[in-house]
Amino acid sequence: MNATLNQRRAGVLLHITSLPAGNLGQDAYRFVDFLHEVGATVWQVLPLGITHDDKSPYQSLSAHAGNPDLICFKTLVAQGWLTEEENCEVCEGHANIHRGCVLSKVVSSFKTNATEAEKAEFLQFCITNHYWLDDFALFMVLRLKFNQKTWSDWEEDFKNRHLAALNDARFFLKTPIEIVKFEQFVFFKQWSALKTYANKRGVLLFGDMPIFVSYDSADVWANRKVFKLTPEGNMSVVAGVPPDYFSETGQRWGNPHYDWNYLQANGFNWWLKRMQTQAALFDIVRIDHFRGLEAAWEISADEPTAMNGEWTKAAGEELLTAIYTKFKVNLVAEDLGIITEEVDALRLKFNLAGMKILQFAFNGEVDNPYLPKNHVVNGVVYTGTHDNDTIRGWVQKLTLEERAWICKTLNIDEDADIAAALMQSALESVANLAILPMQDILGLDSASRMNIPGTTTGNWQWHFDWQQLSPAKVSRFAQWIKQSHR
Repeated sequence: MNATLNQRRAGVLLHITSLPAGNLGQDAYRFVDFLHEVGATVWQVLPLGITHDDKSPYQSLSAHAGNPDLICFKTLVAQGWLTEEENCEVCEGHANIHRGCVLSKVVSSFKTNATEAEKAEFLQFCITNHYWLDDFALFMVLRLKFNQKTWSDWEEDFKNRHLAALNDARFFLKTPIEIVKFEQFVFFKQWSALKTYANKRGVLLFGDMPIFVSYDSADVWANRKVFKLTPEGNMSVVAGVPPDYFSETGQRWGNPHYDWNYLQANGFNWWLKRMQTQAALFDIVRIDHFRGLEAAWEISADEPTAMNGEWTKAAGEELLTAIYTKFKVNLVAEDLGIITEEVDALRLKFNLAGMKILQFAFNGEVDNPYLPKNHVVNGVVYTGTHDNDTIRGWVQKLTLEERAWICKTLNIDEDADIAAALMQSALESVANLAILPMQDILGLDSASRMNIPGTTTGNWQWHFDWQQLSPAKVSRFAQWIKQSHR
C-alpha cells in the first residue's frame, strides 16, 4: 500500500466539464474550497484528453495532451494575454467558431506583452514535453488540413509519415503548429496552478488513465509499431469487453490492441512516457480497465459487436515493474467486470488498491466482494462510478424485494433513505478511500447520469449549479466524513 493511500480519506468524483462553467477557472478553485470545507481530501476527475465528437473522455486524440476546451479564457484576460472583448467571443457561445482565431490573437499578444520569464517558461514547456508535443501539434494541424479525417484517410505521404512531407509541413505550417503548442502550454499551466492550490488546501487530484488509446490519435499515427496494425496501418483486431452487467452484447470500444512483444523489447518506452505525463498531472492515477494488463478481449475488426472475441495475454507484470522502477506513482486498479485469479494476483503483487461499487453489492450472495462487510483496507469504495446510474436513480428503480434486502443488509428501517444510507455505508467502509459522485451528494436522479455504457449520444453533458449545493447538504456531507474518521 502506498503512502498516499494508507490513511482514511474521503473524496468526490466530478469531472471538470461538470463544473458550472466547465473549465479550469473560478469554479474549479471554489470546488477545491468546498472539498476543504467538508474535510474531503481527494478530487477524482475523468481523463483530461481532447475528445472526439461523442465527447467521451475515454476516446482521446492524444494520451498526453489536455483538452483546450477546459482552458479558462478569463484567466488569460487577467494575465494580459487576451482582451475582455476577445474573451466574450468565446464565452458567448461561439467557442467552436472563434477559439482558433482568439488563440491566434493570444499567441500574438503573448509574443508582444509576455515577460521574458513567461516566454522562457513557454520555451521550456516545449523542450520538456517534446517527446509527445511535436508529433501531437503536427497531427492536429494536419488533421485540420485534411478536414478532420482519421489519419488513415490522409494523403499517403502524411499518413505514412514520409520524412520530406513532414519536414515541409513543419516549415509551411509553423504558425498553426505553434498555436497548438501554446494552447497546450496554457492548459498545463492552468492545471498546474489548480493542482498547486488543491495540494496546499490538502486536496489530492485523482486522475483516470484509459488503458487503451483511440485509433484516431497522434499516438497511433506516430507510433504504429506499438499497436497491432496491418502493414497498411489498419486495425485487424479491436478492444472491448464481452457481455457483462452493462451490455448484453458486450462493449466494442474499437481501440487498437498493443503489440506487447514490441513494447517489451523496447523497454516499454511508449508506456513510460505516457506515465511520465500522468504522474505530472495527478497525485493518484487510476488505470481504467486494469484487467487488460493481464489479458484483454480481442475482437476481429469486422465483428459488429463484442460478443465474439478471445482473451489475449498482456505483459502487465513486466510493464508495472518498469513503471515502479522509474516512477514514484500512486496507482489504483479499476478491477471491475470479469476478474480472474490471475488479474487479482497481478494487482496484489504490486499492492494496488482495487474498486468496490456498492451498486453491485446486493445480489443476495453473502460472498459478494462489493458488500461492505467484504471490503478490504487497501481499496477504493464508491456508491457508483461515471458509468453507473446516480445512487438516487438506482434506488428509485429497485423492486420492493430488492429494497427489503438492502435494508436488511444495511440494518436500516425499510422506510429509511436508502440512498443516504448507501453513501454513509461507503464512507464507513474499512476501505481507506471512499469516493462519492457529486450527483449523489446533491441527491440527483437518473436525469443527471454521466454516461450509459454502450451508447454514443447524450452522454458526458451533466453539470451542476452551485445553488444545488445547499448548506444542509454541505453540512451533512461534512458530518458523515467526520463520523467515519476520514
